[in-house]
Parts: sequence; C-alpha cells; structure tokens
Amino acid sequence: MATRLGPAAEADLTTATAATAPATSATAPPVRLWLQPTVIALVVVAAFVGCYVGLQRNPQPHRVPVAVTGHKLSGEIRQALGDSVDVHPVVDAATGRDELERRDVVAALGGRADSDRLRLEVGGANGQSTTTAVKSLIGAYAHGSGQRLTTVDVVPFARFDSRGLAGFYMAFGVTLAGFVLAQNALGLAHHLHLRHRFWLLSGVSVAIGIVATVIAGPILGAVPAPVMPLAFTLTLLAAAATFTTKLLGTYLGPVGVPVATLLLLTVGNSTSGATIGPDLLPSAARAVSALLPPGAAVRAVTDLSYFHGAQAVQPLTTLALWAVIAAVLVGLRPRLRRRRTRVTT
Repeated sequence: MATRLGPAAEADLTTATAATAPATSATAPPVRLWLQPTVIALVVVAAFVGCYVGLQRNPQPHRVPVAVTGHKLSGEIRQALGDSVDVHPVVDAATGRDELERRDVVAALGGRADSDRLRLEVGGANGQSTTTAVKSLIGAYAHGSGQRLTTVDVVPFARFDSRGLAGFYMAFGVTLAGFVLAQNALGLAHHLHLRHRFWLLSGVSVAIGIVATVIAGPILGAVPAPVMPLAFTLTLLAAAATFTTKLLGTYLGPVGVPVATLLLLTVGNSTSGATIGPDLLPSAARAVSALLPPGAAVRAVTDLSYFHGAQAVQPLTTLALWAVIAAVLVGLRPRLRRRRTRVTT
C-alpha cells in the first residue's frame, strides 16, 4: 500500500532533489568538457615547440641561389656543391652584383682566371642563417681548390637591427594583434551587426599597421623601409590575420581559434624565413613558407627595406588574397545560414 506524503513533505522532497541534482552534475561533468581543452592545449604546445625548435635543429641549404662569374667557375661550383646551391652563371661581376641587389640571388661569386683569389659578395639582409650557409659552402670550395676567398657584405642590415630579426618580430606582433582583435570580435557577434564588425576589423587593422610602422621605422630606426609601403604591407598582414581568425572562428566554432593559432602564430611565423632562411628549411616547411601571411609579410618587409621592393609584388598579392578571401567568406556566412535554414524547413 503506497503512502502519500503531505504537501509539506512533498515540497521538502522536491527542494532536496533540485538541490542535489546540480551538485551531482557538477561533480561528474561530461568527459568531452575535460578532453577538448586538454587536447587543444597539448596540440598547440607540441606544434609550437616542434616548429620553432625543430626547424632550427639541423638546417640544411637547398638550392641557395648564387650568381657565379664565368662558365668555368660556374661548372666547378655546381660540381663541387651539388644541390646545395643553385648556380646562376653571369658574364661579369657587375651583372652578379645587379642580381644580388634585385634579390634574384643571395650571393655573387667572382674571380679572374689568372688569379688564385675569389671574391664573394653577400646580401646580409637575406638573413644570418642564409649568409652563414653560403659563406661556409663557398669557403669549403675555396679551401679545397687552394684559392683565397674575400667576403664582402654589400647589403648589410640596418644599424639598429644587427641580427636581422626586426622584420620577424614586427610581423609576429602584427599577426598577434590581428589574432587578438578577431578573437574579441567573435565575442561581439551578439552585440554588433556584421557590417559594424567589418568596419571594426578593417579600421583597427589599418591602425595596427600604422602603429607598428611608426614604432619600428621612424622611432626605433630598425626597419628602413619607406613608411607608406611598409604601413600598407603591415595593414594587409593585420587584415589577413584578423579576417582569417574571424573566418575560422565563425565556421568552426570554439575550435576555430586554436586552429588559427596553429596556422598563423605557430606554423606561419616559424616558417616565415626570418630566423631560418627559406632555402635552409625542410621541404614541407619550404613549401608553405611564402604562402602563409607571416612568411609573405617578412619577405615584403625585407624587399622594401633592403632591395628597393624588387620582389615585393608576389608577397603583397599573397597577403591581399588572404585578407580579401577570408573577408568575403565571413560576409557570406549569414547568407549560407539562411539558405540552409530554408532548405531544412
């Protein structure tokens, strides 16, 4: 025979059940809530350490472009150094210097046929790792052939950038600022209309580019590129980082921000070619180096600073494509969502 509780007892029982239910769920949350942040954190740290430390572990030169005067010397260098260098035969030292200053090559080697002396002109602005590798390779050849080698840096770094890392740190900072801007904009989705978020992202990207340019250029004197082209480059980089992060966060949800971290801040910056020259990177890293925004930006900044912008068109185009395509896809998201809703209903 069932016993019916009185109203007061039923109320106490209901209250007790309600009080204990949240406590039970709080002490035993779903495994997914623990697993997702744990996996993301471990993947990020593994990728960051693996990229930055691993790429510097044993860099090897691969087809480093070097201009060499004369067919005889070109053939000897090609035979002695193999795939380590990409020999560009030139008719004289002046032509080799022109190619070096246009950044078609990273060094120019010359010497008279009736002399035991070789002259190596390097473009130090191509990066310490690349320049050191070329000096080592050509030095080994000269030692083996019994010739004396003179080395001259004809495109040195700026006075206040003795290690050549200003461009890398500037690109990293701009990429990080764009990433943080987009991350904050993702949290404003319910407070700002899409067009207002577009104005926010675009306007602040311009501000990021200008601030970074003024600090690194006129104030610190570490990046000698012309102010307007440099500001334009860094604005494109900020926009590319911002809209790419916004795109990934919009389409992938909570996982999008970690993916952007891996793509831009980890892989993109570690393969940018500033700390380890692109010709010394492993094949996989070399393949993506110029295709990601940080790598494209470092190349453009170096070209504008030391090589009169001779090779800047391609990296600037890469940055513009990242920014524009990501912005267009973000803008299409509401339309795609409405179309999907109509189809399902």
